[in-house]
Amino acid sequence: MNHNLFETFAARMRERGNADFITTLEGRRYSYRDALDASARLAGALNTLGVSPGDRVAVQVDKSPEAILLYLACLRLGGVYLPLNPGYTADEVRYFLTDAEPALFVCRPAALEAARSVAGESGCPAVETLGTEADGSLMTLAKQAEPWDLIEPREHNDLAAILYTSGTTGRSKGAMLTHRNLGSNAATLQEFWRFTAADRLIHALPIFHTHGLFVGCNVTLIAGSSMLFLPTFDADLIFAEMAHGTVLMGVPTFYTRLVADDRLTPDATANMRLFISGSAPLTAETHQAFQAKTGHAILERYGMTETNMNTSNPYDGERRPGTVGMPLPGVEYRITNRETFAQVPQGEIGMLEIRGPNVFIGYWRMPEKTREELQEDGFFITGDLAMTDEQGYIHIVGRDKDLVISGGYNVYPKEVEQIIDELEGVVESAVVGLPHADFGEGVTAVVVPQPGVKLDERQVLDHLDGRLAKYKQPKRVFFIDNLPRNTMGKVQKNELRKRYHNTYH
Repeated sequence: MNHNLFETFAARMRERGNADFITTLEGRRYSYRDALDASARLAGALNTLGVSPGDRVAVQVDKSPEAILLYLACLRLGGVYLPLNPGYTADEVRYFLTDAEPALFVCRPAALEAARSVAGESGCPAVETLGTEADGSLMTLAKQAEPWDLIEPREHNDLAAILYTSGTTGRSKGAMLTHRNLGSNAATLQEFWRFTAADRLIHALPIFHTHGLFVGCNVTLIAGSSMLFLPTFDADLIFAEMAHGTVLMGVPTFYTRLVADDRLTPDATANMRLFISGSAPLTAETHQAFQAKTGHAILERYGMTETNMNTSNPYDGERRPGTVGMPLPGVEYRITNRETFAQVPQGEIGMLEIRGPNVFIGYWRMPEKTREELQEDGFFITGDLAMTDEQGYIHIVGRDKDLVISGGYNVYPKEVEQIIDELEGVVESAVVGLPHADFGEGVTAVVVPQPGVKLDERQVLDHLDGRLAKYKQPKRVFFIDNLPRNTMGKVQKNELRKRYHNTYH
């Protein structure tokens, strides 16, 4: 039996025939039949370029339907898809190409000269281009190449993709994801979130990341539904398209911007079936405000580069603000003590560990790091601190590396942030630990006030007084216009730690 994920996709694509797969604002359209044919032509081009089963194909291009077709072609040929953030610099790309040793690097047409230089330095043998208008040398080659109509046989544990982590605490690690990892998770999500062929996903996420690529596109393919591809989040476009769409997948920033818009009403969202949030924590305030304005409860879920999706609030039942729900079918979890690794009782905070068919098989060429984080019994140490409430909902309270240890006491940033965010005039906050001679780390808050609102340190500290134990209260409060975030909306606390590093010196 062929366990190539594309085998599953192809069966659905043949079944859906002329139905929409991807459409764009400009009126471009790929039916499922078109996409199946195009994947064969692109796979033929990859074969011509010397890509063999197991070879990596590194791709740093702008979002387009053709980029998804290239992903499908790579699977079809048995290659390993390696998407790279278009924002990465030449130095960053050099690391990825040197580490992954791809057989092919696909770049934007305008970046060809620089890409050839970096590829030459990294030993990558071939460079082609792919643009946003079905242009570029790879598309030209696909028209000329003999179509690859076969589907390369793959086993469950053969690699389908490598996704590099953000590398905020060291060099980026390549998470190795198999056909089983991606296929099992897509099938679970399609069933759990009730996706059908009638759904139309408003796709405004990037496609170099788990959320936009594997959640958005793979679930669409499994369900045989359709996607409208938007280049990026644009509130005007989202409001226009909600009359025709049924599902929106977004990061919290999407929803905070929508909530702030007077156009967000029950009528505006009447055609929508589901709003999903992930990639960063959604505040309870945003969740409640969105529901009050639309009647829709946002469904928050939790996943990682290494594991795809792990948990989800229920489709039916309470979608509890501030939680990431419960384990998806087939996924197991445990919460353990950071020092002893013993499981902690319900209600206590510990390290979240995950096991299931969705969990990656290790880090590319990093056996020691793999052994550190992927245990012999199959549980992956996520690095996230969590607790379970009395109803079984999981609360993510922060990253282990963001835990502040002040005077020997553990301070969980989210607990402090939630109370600061309740203060009138505060948009959001971030709490970090900074080097402190007396306490080891000093609890430090960085606050974003609402436009035009004047807040000072004393107001924030007075608000916290009596609500938190003294050791949890910030020793300093700074104000900033916007918190630094990565492309998926996660607050970059490492940047804040760098910026305010010398506060207590």
